[in-house]
Amino acid sequence: MEAIATTRAARPVRRSPTAESPFVRWLLIGGALLFLSLFLVVPLLAVFAQAFAKGPGFYFKTLADPATLSAIKLTFLTVGIAVPMNCLFGLAAAWAITKFDFPGKNFLTTLIDVPFSVSPVISGLVYVLVFGAQGWFGPWLIAHNIHIIFAVPGIVLATMFVTFPFVARELIPLMQTQGRADEEAARVLGAGGWQTFWRVTLPNIKWGLLYGVILCNARAMGEFGAVSVVTNNTQGQNTITLQIEALYKDFNLTGAFALATVLTFLALVTIALKAWIERKEARLKL
Repeated sequence: MEAIATTRAARPVRRSPTAESPFVRWLLIGGALLFLSLFLVVPLLAVFAQAFAKGPGFYFKTLADPATLSAIKLTFLTVGIAVPMNCLFGLAAAWAITKFDFPGKNFLTTLIDVPFSVSPVISGLVYVLVFGAQGWFGPWLIAHNIHIIFAVPGIVLATMFVTFPFVARELIPLMQTQGRADEEAARVLGAGGWQTFWRVTLPNIKWGLLYGVILCNARAMGEFGAVSVVTNNTQGQNTITLQIEALYKDFNLTGAFALATVLTFLALVTIALKAWIERKEARLKL
């Protein structure tokens, strides 16, 4: 017995690779909280403080201004078109890439990542080059009285370009992990293509799809560079971000911050939805 006790006492104590002293843990936690406070909480508080610097009356007067209301309506119109279109595209692209083999599959996957590597300003300039008055299709569009650049269609196209990878990039890894076994079993049992999609594929990816739509929506609402190029600050064609810039350039700082609170509120709603979806996914995995 004494020999066994001696042997046990001689064994080295194994520490967990994540076990650290209380000082180190509190130091890391404190550093993270300090960073978040300086770069997230303080700026958010500053936005709301500046927005209400001249009182609630001026704040609501700014939001009720016709130009501001027009910018909010145009933003929601753009998002209402771009996000559903990108949802359909992302769903179709992810389904094709993960469930089928075809020539050009790798090329399609690469194309989906193009907006991530191209500046939004460059993408806006591309649309001007294609649809502008001096662009490839400009003379034909002018002859048929079709307006794309410096109009709502240009804003929608530019927003769609910079946001279309989000849904696809969220679904592709998820659907690759799930594999094709469920779809193949459904086809063997006699289900058609659309039946397989609606009853097998879509239920399995619904939370990932919703997550991608939320990210796409958040990016679309905050887009500035590409939209700025295709509108060139045309009167009556400002989104929320462009209207904030216009108010700032007009030295209406309080008004600019007042409108910025709208985007801030929408961002906070997006974060809350994102956290809710992550919790739902975690529960489903248990």
